[in-house]
Amino acid sequence: MRIISGCRRGHKLFEFDGLDVRPTTDRVKESIFNLIQDHIQGARVLDMFAGSGALSFEMLSRGAAHAVLLDCDKRSVEIIKRNMRELNFEKLCTVREQSCFDYVKACGERFDVIFLDPPYNKGFIEPALRSVTENNILDRDGIIVLESDNTDFKSDIDGLRVIKQRRYGRTFITLYALA
Repeated sequence: MRIISGCRRGHKLFEFDGLDVRPTTDRVKESIFNLIQDHIQGARVLDMFAGSGALSFEMLSRGAAHAVLLDCDKRSVEIIKRNMRELNFEKLCTVREQSCFDYVKACGERFDVIFLDPPYNKGFIEPALRSVTENNILDRDGIIVLESDNTDFKSDIDGLRVIKQRRYGRTFITLYALA
């Protein structure tokens, strides 16, 4: 796993050992960034299920202004912090070992890009999308980037509309904007 483009291009990221975490492949990550390239520069980013932080770090490398990275798993938070220090992004990141649902309820800020890459088939997608709209945290011109598999995709969410969708094997990338 590495940074694909920007000021930290080619930098390898620390990642998880074992099979219980599913990182976004470089192919899918490159496709995501091709889809969202007009939303990167100066963006405020929320990464609701950050994992290793790879998507947020790619955003920062390409010119995003700030990223909030959330994960409930202590190991994930430790790896995010290692990657943040290694990339020298400490001033550009806020890292929290916290449920995205708790954070969204209390944050009181809006984001230009929200990454939503939860564990597949655990029922997180619809509640997470609803929490974004109910708590009004997506900027008017902002986007949500959802990574899901072919059994876990949700298209009809009140307050959101699908603006793009691509399929890469079993992986779907769906972009939402406010309706």
